[in-house]
Amino acid sequence: MIRTMFSVMLGMVVAMMVMLGLEFFGSWMFPMPAGQLANEADLAQIVANAPTGKLVWVLGGWLLAAVCGGWVAARLARVRRMSAAIAVGVLIVLGVIGNAWMLPHPLWMTLLGVIGPIPLAWCGGRLALRRDRVDART
Repeated sequence: MIRTMFSVMLGMVVAMMVMLGLEFFGSWMFPMPAGQLANEADLAQIVANAPTGKLVWVLGGWLLAAVCGGWVAARLARVRRMSAAIAVGVLIVLGVIGNAWMLPHPLWMTLLGVIGPIPLAWCGGRLALRRDRVDART
């Protein structure tokens, strides 16, 4: 049980590293407009006026993080491995909902960000289980 919880936490750490890494690279590809962020309204305005490419990049980060985090969680857990992977997806969905609540994202981005992470975390978990089956045969 403790190892499963640890695997979910480590899966989330990996997922956040993937998201932040892609965000960092995305800020290089799509730089923020000049000026300071004096308050949250300025950040909301920047997100509302962000180019579609930037929004797709952020969404891709959420989805790739779900696959990677689900894979790590399933790989490290000993029991309930798919549950650990899906838990990572659920936590990412909660993060997307919180993010969409604070900042005005387009509806398509929020919907895909809520629908996509759980199935993709499941896919990451299946990849981890599949790898174990291949390793067991050799």
